[in-house]
Amino acid sequence: MVDGFPYEVPEEYRNMPLLKGRAAVDMKVKVKDNPNLEECVFHIVLDGYNAPVTAGNFVDLVERHFYDGMEIQRADGFVVQTGDPEGPAEGFIDPSTEKTRTVPLEIMADGEKEPFYGATLEELGLYKAQTKLPFNAFGTMAMARDEFENNSGSSQVFWLLKESELTPSNANILDGRYAVFGYVTENEDFLADLKVGDVIESIQVVSGLDNLVNPSYKIAG
Repeated sequence: MVDGFPYEVPEEYRNMPLLKGRAAVDMKVKVKDNPNLEECVFHIVLDGYNAPVTAGNFVDLVERHFYDGMEIQRADGFVVQTGDPEGPAEGFIDPSTEKTRTVPLEIMADGEKEPFYGATLEELGLYKAQTKLPFNAFGTMAMARDEFENNSGSSQVFWLLKESELTPSNANILDGRYAVFGYVTENEDFLADLKVGDVIESIQVVSGLDNLVNPSYKIAG
């Protein structure tokens, strides 16, 4: 799959971990104080064809076991979010640079051959553009970022909890502003049962690891 990747990632991002194809992970969550659910495994499909930098960054962190033992940090009925490490840093500190590793905002639009980087579709003037990976399903997975800094994504990720009927594709405030890079395809309904303090026991890549290029955990992990 990697040999047949359909486009070149911009040069400034080419040395980052890139997922050139698809991959899947299983996220095992230990649930606290919930009589209906004690443990759940969420199967997540990651789309590196449309978000190679964002998905590659996530798979790299998974392979570093970055999320293992981390708590769910937000669960407000709209999204479930995690990825903020302990300490003052709000993202992943790369041990090889001792700086926060960030990824650019990465949006693939219908009709385009490669993603847009560093700008929202609104900023690009593409008000009617349709995103290839829309927020159209319960369990849509995206990269969190600072609201006023497009390229500030690092390790914090979130899953949308709204049904597609309430947030139709490209008719909500998220599409074109946040980078979607995957979807929960098994047990997604249980995301709504997660609460702040529930613990991610592990996330493991179960397929597609061979599509990861430039895995930095082998260099610096």
